[in-house]
Amino acid sequence: MKMDQKTAIALMEEMCKKQFGCAVSDATKQQLYKALCLVVKDILIEKNVEFSKSVKEKEEKQVYYMSMEFLVGTSLRNNLANLKIEKQFAQALSKAGVDINELYEIEPDAGLGNGGLGRLASCYMDSLSSLNIPATGYSIRYEFGIFKQKIIDGWQMEFPDDWLNMGDVWLSARGDESVEVKFGGKVDEHFDENGYRAVHTDYSTVVAVPYDMYISGYDSKAVNKLVLWSAKSPKSLDMTAFSRGDYAKALEENTKAEVISKILYPADDHMDGKILRIKQQYFFVSASLQTIVKKHFKKYSTLDNLPEKVSVHINDTHPALCVPELMRILMDEYNYGWDDAWEISQKTLSYTNHTVMSEALERWNENMFREQLPRIYQIVAEINRRLLQKLHEIYPGDFAKIDYMAVIANGEVRMANLCLACCHTINGVSKLHSTILTESIFRDYYNIDNSKFTNVTNGIAYRRWLLQSNPGLSSYLDELIGTKYRKNSTHLEELLKFKGEKEVIDRLYEIKKENKIRLADYITTANGINVDPDSIFDIQIKRLHEYKRQLLNVLQILYMYNKIKENPNLDIPPRTFIFAAKASAGYFMAKQIIRLIVAVSNTINNDPVAREKIKVVFIEDYRVSLAEKIIPAADISEQISIAGKEASGTGNMKLMINGAVTLGTLDGANVEISEQVGEDNIFLFGLKSHEVEELWRQGYSPLDYVRTNPELQKVLDMLTSNVLGARFDDIAKSLLTNAYGTADAYMTLADFDSYVKAQQRVSETYMDKYKFGDMSLTNIAKAGIFSSDRAIMEYAKGIWHCR
Repeated sequence: MKMDQKTAIALMEEMCKKQFGCAVSDATKQQLYKALCLVVKDILIEKNVEFSKSVKEKEEKQVYYMSMEFLVGTSLRNNLANLKIEKQFAQALSKAGVDINELYEIEPDAGLGNGGLGRLASCYMDSLSSLNIPATGYSIRYEFGIFKQKIIDGWQMEFPDDWLNMGDVWLSARGDESVEVKFGGKVDEHFDENGYRAVHTDYSTVVAVPYDMYISGYDSKAVNKLVLWSAKSPKSLDMTAFSRGDYAKALEENTKAEVISKILYPADDHMDGKILRIKQQYFFVSASLQTIVKKHFKKYSTLDNLPEKVSVHINDTHPALCVPELMRILMDEYNYGWDDAWEISQKTLSYTNHTVMSEALERWNENMFREQLPRIYQIVAEINRRLLQKLHEIYPGDFAKIDYMAVIANGEVRMANLCLACCHTINGVSKLHSTILTESIFRDYYNIDNSKFTNVTNGIAYRRWLLQSNPGLSSYLDELIGTKYRKNSTHLEELLKFKGEKEVIDRLYEIKKENKIRLADYITTANGINVDPDSIFDIQIKRLHEYKRQLLNVLQILYMYNKIKENPNLDIPPRTFIFAAKASAGYFMAKQIIRLIVAVSNTINNDPVAREKIKVVFIEDYRVSLAEKIIPAADISEQISIAGKEASGTGNMKLMINGAVTLGTLDGANVEISEQVGEDNIFLFGLKSHEVEELWRQGYSPLDYVRTNPELQKVLDMLTSNVLGARFDDIAKSLLTNAYGTADAYMTLADFDSYVKAQQRVSETYMDKYKFGDMSLTNIAKAGIFSSDRAIMEYAKGIWHCR
């Protein structure tokens, strides 16, 4: 369909009449928003039907991307931009007296993710569609997502995120394709003429109802689907209990089932939380694989060729149950023997590891696992038995190593080892991370078969983060280098020919200033704090975790505060430190760090001397749509995790492509950013990963760093006095004692002095406008390699083996 203003307004009029019984001129803003979304969804459905027909006729290989989260953000502007019809609808609505930006503001962020893992998955779905690769994402339709964050008296408080109220307009329910998922019960075993048989009995059933969300690509033929499963009970109402007046009991079964798809990452510091998490993981894995296999068998009447036509990708350990569930389906439902089922599973499944943090490599209590998933436990136990048999042949007598590599050991079931034992390819997500995997935590598996291991450095959907989030910059890039970069990000490198041109740097500064003014206005409204758009906007936005070291940033701010108090005439450029982060609901220390940031903000922003030089802002409820406001305004990108712990990071890439200069350690993808831009265009500091390991071996003592640094001692003393309006003894103890585990487990104090000096280099460099401007320009120009298009092409060629 050719789209022009006339067609656009006609479609809107038709949809308003159909859905709400009114004309565009009489519709409310909410009705106009929903009507526009539905018009766009109809276009996406039509394109999806055409694309799916072509894929089916050509018998193309399909990718199925399994992820516990997809941090989609908002969809309306993204879909309009990808379909290249945003201008037509904006102009048509404007003639009707409607500002399309007001409709954008109505849309809630889809509550389907938490942090980098989910945002990466969404970027990859965008690129799969942009590159015309047939793919389906699978996850859960969380009713309330992660949570809405409110800061009350410095404390993070969690509230339900009712995103479906306005966000469900993008979803299409397909109740006729619902799937049953079985929990609990027992397994009866017997032999018949076909051999061994396992029959699952006395189980409880949860019905998985699929909802389709259509994912557009940029200027492409493809529209793929993200399928989200919602949990229901097959028995929605117990009429017997209802009739006798026991109304709560009448709804009990449905409530138990529906809780599975209520909330992403329920607190798991108790057994009920752990049970709910494993149920969530099996629920979406089982429903997805049953659907995938059924669809394949319907077309080909065999599963022998499943690996040739299907690639199932496990995004981190949450969907690791794909391994035993695919085995179960092949053996129990399609009568394959173990060896054939294992060969098909091995050739079909691949796995991305996203962390070296031991607590994130999921391990389940063996008894709980057996009770909740008895048939799956049997299969995992057999996988483990055969694995141990193999390992005893390879590493005879090395019981410690074999125990470390086992899928089941010491009363726990290990999800990462389950993937390692089966999947045909395992990849890390940055060069450093992949090296750590093969040289450290997965080394013993790597030594058995190094051909299974590879690296695919993460990437971002740069069109969203540059073209949509920063239209001022992208329009100027169009003037300077043309528009080829919009389709192929490597063309951004053509910007380098303008390095050193003051006129270009001046214009880039003006664009940055405009973005900073917009963010400053938002901060004034949201926080009641006035910030200076001419100050350095120093940004740290990411999930709150000790290894990401927001605490190091805060301690350095307190160091700067002390220096300003000592010398109110200190010659430094004004600086605005901006934080945004959510802490997991049960993560005590992370919540304490948020409380500290807020306290430091209150102290400095109310100090008449200090606030002229520095201000501190914590923006609550970090989400994709908020990141789209913050990132274009950033001057400095804080990427300061302890070296060796951040697998990759993608926020660093989004900030980089918007002209922010990275201040960071050589961790994750920072290493590759440094390689791209050169060390003259990044502010590096801190221990390298091998130096971290060496310091641990030598015996790290954080107190040694405090004793030799009176300025650091002074900062730490502020935590245990009331100078900040509250005491933070727990944080101080975590740094200096073993009260909360290993003292200073992420070497915040070891890197403090190096970080302070790096921050001083930032101040000195920023005062040279054209030097800093050239650094910013270089970062934009060299960001093209970090496109998710590049990453997906590497997955398609090297792992999924599709076109």
